[in-house]
Amino acid sequence: MESWIDVLTFVEGFDWDEGNLRKNYEKHGVTHTECEEVFFNNPFVVRRDEPHSAEEDRYFVLGKTDRERRLFIVFTIRNNKIRIVSARNMSKKERKVYEQIEKDTEIQD
Repeated sequence: MESWIDVLTFVEGFDWDEGNLRKNYEKHGVTHTECEEVFFNNPFVVRRDEPHSAEEDRYFVLGKTDRERRLFIVFTIRNNKIRIVSARNMSKKERKVYEQIEKDTEIQD
């Protein structure tokens, strides 16, 4: 089983599709900057999106922006670049999972 570390090891940046940029902003109010921030803020969780990986490997990430907005992002990797397919706010269930991960990864005094 590949881990998220394996998936992101050779990533060299982001590859943006104009259609997806516009769709994510118009439909969910998510900017490309917010999407990128998620990959640089901890904690974040990456998993393979099995049901949608028939034609190409797809993944999803649960993470937060610099302003603490919690996002669910679906992406693929093409030519060593992250290509965002869709981005939206986390659902209640996803937020609950993410908040537990945050709690589990907090540094204890």
